[in-house]
Amino acid sequence: MYFSKCLNVIMPQWEKLYESPIGYRAEMVRIALESNNIPTVVLNKKDSSYLFGHFEVYVYHEHVIQALIVMEQSNIE
Repeated sequence: MYFSKCLNVIMPQWEKLYESPIGYRAEMVRIALESNNIPTVVLNKKDSSYLFGHFEVYVYHEHVIQALIVMEQSNIE
């Protein structure tokens, strides 16, 4: 929770687009978006010791609609 609040201070213009407990799915989203020239950030919020948590994909707020279209066309869930 604290990290998410810090992220909003550091990167207020970025919005979370996708979340998954599986890392390769977040990377698939990142690759699809970056291949369409959409800047992307993937945050690993998975605990390495206990293996709980998730991966989050963020895009710049101006690219959210375009990113959603790319994800729909790529059949990424």
